[in-house]
Amino acid sequence: MRYDIAIIGTGPAGLSAAVTATIRNKRVLLLGSRNLCEKLAKAHEIQNYLGFPAVKGEDLAAAFQRHISQMGIQITEKRVSAVYAMGDFFALQAGEDMLEASSVILATGVVQAKPLPGEEELLGRGVSYCATCDAPLYRGKRAAVIGYRPREEAEAAFLSEVCSEVLYFPVYKEETHLPEAVKVIREKVAGIENQDGARVVKTAENGYTVDGVFVLREAVAPSQLVPGLETDGSHVRVDRKMAASIPGVFACGDITGTPYQYIKAAGEGNVAALSAVAFLDQKERK
Repeated sequence: MRYDIAIIGTGPAGLSAAVTATIRNKRVLLLGSRNLCEKLAKAHEIQNYLGFPAVKGEDLAAAFQRHISQMGIQITEKRVSAVYAMGDFFALQAGEDMLEASSVILATGVVQAKPLPGEEELLGRGVSYCATCDAPLYRGKRAAVIGYRPREEAEAAFLSEVCSEVLYFPVYKEETHLPEAVKVIREKVAGIENQDGARVVKTAENGYTVDGVFVLREAVAPSQLVPGLETDGSHVRVDRKMAASIPGVFACGDITGTPYQYIKAAGEGNVAALSAVAFLDQKERK
């Protein structure tokens, strides 16, 4: 099935875009977490969201959840690791699935963590952002997973069923819950190197030689997520219509730059959806 609009992200920007696009009778694919936005849920108090004075983040998130539920908007809980422009449509790599949409709205938030030294240079050459996508390439081999959140443990566990050995480097303090087959290494990762055709995860204490490295964060940098997309650092360049440099791609929310405000994100989501609808309507007329 080819959707009209694929929206990546379930924060205020992505949800706002989904609501507007649904009202305009477009087939919407909303990809993200069913828990919506962790950052929003943890907000102590939000004072500038119109109509919700001094609202707690968890209460605003609950209101968002009720809104999309009443409209029948469903969330597809898949991690998108790449978006490819295919001419008349876009192909989205989501785990083992390749999904299709006629337009894309990026609402993934801003990537806070900087790439590790060597990460970008080795991407696609032993470094990957999706364990479920690339696990077959490392069957019977040794892999490392650098996980930035506890939820990434699921992918490390999956890899342990395929690989001969999995090393897990948690970039968080919480206790890990992993199969015995996964070796947890609590050392700060300093970078990834290429040595004699193998990949080496470097820490301050040691170097760990592996066949492949999976770097799992909440969001992939936009320049890596959508090849050829114009960016300004970690932000996507957009115009007033939230249109990015690739026709059919739009962006909204924190990914477009400051201010990082929930109400600004929701407004941009509305604009991005209207622009995507106009893009599709124009395309149909042609």
